[in-house]
Amino acid sequence: MPVIRPVSDLRNNFTTISETVHNDNEPVFLTKNGVGDMVVMSIDYYEQQMARLELYQKLNVARTEIENGAVGKDAKKLLQELMTK
Repeated sequence: MPVIRPVSDLRNNFTTISETVHNDNEPVFLTKNGVGDMVVMSIDYYEQQMARLELYQKLNVARTEIENGAVGKDAKKLLQELMTK
C-alpha cells in the first residue's frame, strides 16, 4: 500500500520518511495542498527501478527485432557455449 504524506513532513519528519523508504524499500508520495507533488525514494529503490526500465527497453527491442524477422538463438546451445568459455 503506498505511503502518502504531506510535503511538510519532509521538513518536519525527515528521519521518519528516510527510515520508511529504506526499511520498506518503497517510495513515499508527498502531497501539497492535498494534491500529489513529489515522490521520495531510496537510491537502492531508484536503481532497481532504472534497472527494470532498462530491461523492459531491451526486451522491447528484442521483441521488435523478432517481429521484423530476426532469428534468435537456441537458449540451451547458447548457455552451453557460455559455460565452456
